[in-house]
Amino acid sequence: MKNILITGGAGFIGSHVVRQFVNNYPEYHIFNLDALTYAGNLENLKDIENKENYTFIKGDITNELFINDIFSKYKFESVIHLAAESHVDRSISDPLAFAKTNILGTMILLNAFKNEVDYTKNNSLFYHISTDEVYGTLGETGLFTETTPYDPNSPYSASKASSDHFVRAYGETYNIPYVITNCSNNYGEFQFPEKLIPLCINNIINNKPLPIYGDGKYTRDWLYVVDHAKAIDLVFHKGKNGDTYNIGGFNEYQNIDLVKELCKQMDQKLGREENTSEQLITFVKDRPGHDLRYAIDATKINKNLGWKPSVTFEEGLSKTIDWYLNNTEWLENITKGTYQKYYDQQYSK
Repeated sequence: MKNILITGGAGFIGSHVVRQFVNNYPEYHIFNLDALTYAGNLENLKDIENKENYTFIKGDITNELFINDIFSKYKFESVIHLAAESHVDRSISDPLAFAKTNILGTMILLNAFKNEVDYTKNNSLFYHISTDEVYGTLGETGLFTETTPYDPNSPYSASKASSDHFVRAYGETYNIPYVITNCSNNYGEFQFPEKLIPLCINNIINNKPLPIYGDGKYTRDWLYVVDHAKAIDLVFHKGKNGDTYNIGGFNEYQNIDLVKELCKQMDQKLGREENTSEQLITFVKDRPGHDLRYAIDATKINKNLGWKPSVTFEEGLSKTIDWYLNNTEWLENITKGTYQKYYDQQYSK
């Protein structure tokens, strides 16, 4: 049985990746390492927590002694690294926390992999999950490709760009087998409601304003998280050593248009009169360094590995809304206390 470490596996994307691997590969033992900070939630993994090929480890990737100990103890063959601070707004408020987790934490994992994994003999891999935000911003045309120069504009994207560079540097210097994927905005089940879609779903349920930055014309490409987990599975097993793959949903939306589509679907599902939720849209002060547009060209992973999204954005959004409406207790549990304090700080301006 292969021992595989997945970092950040109690978070939004990580929990879907853990579930994908635990359910589909009984010959792997999946070790889920998560610090259980505000966005980590073991409730996300209730359905697999008792599987024989699954073990949860609570710990911080910035704790070097701890990381070295678990690598030595469990003899991991491969690492799928998702643990990261990921919210741009929080990076503006506390950039050092992003540098510590995203840069130092990644380096500590790389060092442990270099020193403890016999990657010259085993079919090992250090798989680093990153973001399209490392490429900076686009104008009204063009797409990010795997060769687009890095041009990060926020502390979050700068920290992820740096971690990408360290992964490549360890690959070149120490011959560590690695792959990197850069994904577009994810959405779907179990996403913490600081992000746009679950935030708006929660606010519509509670008839609260829907805060939209600036004029709402910021454009993003949207990727359904289940499709992302399947892409990670594919890259892990079939990706080329030392290569990078961009993973996107082929779904570009301006924020205001996305929220209007969300409002329309929510009104239908909640049995409310048409345009009821749209009246909640409230434009708020823009955040600093806000990138105008992200858009990924996912041609490479499509042609080389045969991956493509399984749902349209409208279909994925409908599935997402249904999940939140059917899991209001989960939503209520994580929107209490510290979340409300953070929400008030961000949007009560």
